[in-house]
Amino acid sequence: VNLDKELRESILNENWLLLYQPKLDIKTNVIVGVEALIRWKHPIRGILSPYEFIEFAEQRGLISAIGDWVIKTACIQIQSWITQGIDCKISVNVSAMQLKEEDFSGRLIRTLIAHGIPPRQFELELTESTLMNNFDIALPCLKRLNSSGIKIAIDDFGTGYSSLGYLKNLPISILKIDRIFIKDICNDANDKQIVQALINMAHSLNMKVIAEGVEETDQLELLKAYNCDEIQGYLLSKPITSEEITVMLSKPSHLKIN
Repeated sequence: VNLDKELRESILNENWLLLYQPKLDIKTNVIVGVEALIRWKHPIRGILSPYEFIEFAEQRGLISAIGDWVIKTACIQIQSWITQGIDCKISVNVSAMQLKEEDFSGRLIRTLIAHGIPPRQFELELTESTLMNNFDIALPCLKRLNSSGIKIAIDDFGTGYSSLGYLKNLPISILKIDRIFIKDICNDANDKQIVQALINMAHSLNMKVIAEGVEETDQLELLKAYNCDEIQGYLLSKPITSEEITVMLSKPSHLKIN
C-alpha cells in the first residue's frame, strides 16, 4: 500500500530522473544515439532502478503516467540538443500497457510535433514478450508509428520467444542482442555462433543490430568482425545524466575507442 501511495505522489511531483546510455556506431566510431533509462528519486530510499518499481507500476495501472513523463522529458532533451547543434537519437522503452492505450501512437506523434522533434530522432524499444503477448494490439500501433518515421527496436532479443514470425510481420528496424550472449562471446563457441547468426539474420531482413552489455575491447573487436552495427555498454559508458551525456556528445574527439 505504501509503494502505491509513494508512486502516485511521485507521479504528481515528477520525482523521476532520466539517465542516458550512449550507443556507438562501430564503423564510424561516433556516438549516434542514447537509450533513456528512468530512475525513481525516492524521498527516503534514494535513487531506485526500474527493476524496483516498474512491474508494480504496471500492476497498478500507473505505468502510462510514468511513460508519458519519460517521452516528454526525452523530447525536451532532444529539443535542447537540436538548439546546440547536436544530432543524437533517443530510444525510449515502452510497456505493453502503453501499447494498449487508445491512441498511444497518435499521442506520441503529437508530442513529437509539439516539441519540433524529427521522428527519425526518436526510437521505441519493446521487449519480445511485450510484442508476442500483445501482437494484435501492437501491430496497427507500430505500423502507424513506423510510417510516421519512428523506428522500432526489439530489446533483449534471444531471451524470450524469438519468433521469426513476428520479425517478419512487424515493422521492426532494429534488433538488440541481449547481454547474456555478449558476456562470454570471446570464450564460448555457442555464443559466437548465436551472435553471428543473429547479426546475419537481422541484416538479411534489413534491420540494424545493436549489441548490449559490451564491456571489453575484445568483445568489440569480435562484434566488428561479425559486422555488428552498434554497441552499448560499460566499455563506452554507464548510464549518465543529461549534463554528462551532453558534454560527451559535444566533444566527439573524446568519444573514440581505439
